[in-house]
Amino acid sequence: MHQLINLSTLTAKKELIVTLFCAVDSYDWNLLLKCFDKNIIYERPGYEPLIGIDQLLHFYKFERIIASGKHQLEHIVIEKNHGVCWGQFMGLHKNGSPINERFADVFSFEKGKFKTRRTHFFRPAV
Repeated sequence: MHQLINLSTLTAKKELIVTLFCAVDSYDWNLLLKCFDKNIIYERPGYEPLIGIDQLLHFYKFERIIASGKHQLEHIVIEKNHGVCWGQFMGLHKNGSPINERFADVFSFEKGKFKTRRTHFFRPAV
């Protein structure tokens, strides 16, 4: 028997990903908080895992090296309770230098919010 696809759930998950990047790019911390589970686990290269909404918010407000910029999403793929997106970020570092970075993010969803997030960058590291 084939499983029915719930398009509204797929659409909601895609919209949540788009909303996340809009919130980050516009420094809308209230909107950002609405996207994440209070026990979020966010893994990002160069940082210890951010665990919990307070650590996540502290990272975005005080630790992130980006002064401004915009994410351009190329694709979003959703399968059950997981999603992935990739694209390009162009902006300015807090030191004034330009940033042009390709990225991919992997998410898990729970109760309409992000439960986990893992960011990857396209550069030599190993």
